[in-house]
Amino acid sequence: MTIAEITEATQHLTFKLDEEIFALDISKVREVLEFTSVTKVPQTPDFMCGVINLRGGVVPVVDLRLKFGMPKAEKTVNTCIIIVEVSLDGETTVLGALADSVQEVLELEPDQIEPAPKIGTRLKTDFIKGMGKRDEQFIMILDIDKVFSSDELAIVQDAGGYATPEEAETEAVRR
Repeated sequence: MTIAEITEATQHLTFKLDEEIFALDISKVREVLEFTSVTKVPQTPDFMCGVINLRGGVVPVVDLRLKFGMPKAEKTVNTCIIIVEVSLDGETTVLGALADSVQEVLELEPDQIEPAPKIGTRLKTDFIKGMGKRDEQFIMILDIDKVFSSDELAIVQDAGGYATPEEAETEAVRR
């Protein structure tokens, strides 16, 4: 969905990475968990923290700070894992996104959202759906489906052991 296609207010879950505020379309968010221990998976990219057990299912967890080239942060009482559904090439993957803290669910009107900035041709910014404006603050609205490449998502899926959310839930029910 492009900015031009947004004609009504949309709800977003806002969260912090470092001092920046990001947002995800609420329809992509399943739940928010307190930080829990993450089991590291060998030979995965730096941004891949590992996996967690979510009601009997294995869910991969990624550190969005590292994915976006930010410094790794120490875990605090506010550190959380946002469970999201990512769609790529017709497949849906459930994964956890590590965030410094979750802020709120925010409703943004179309006139509060600007197109993503164009920053030259070498920097990839198509994962930014738009820039929300609230008071004097900008909120980067992420298109979670474009944050990871298909190769990165394949690694994440392999680490989680399930290709689709249905497989993970079937396994959780079976147990």
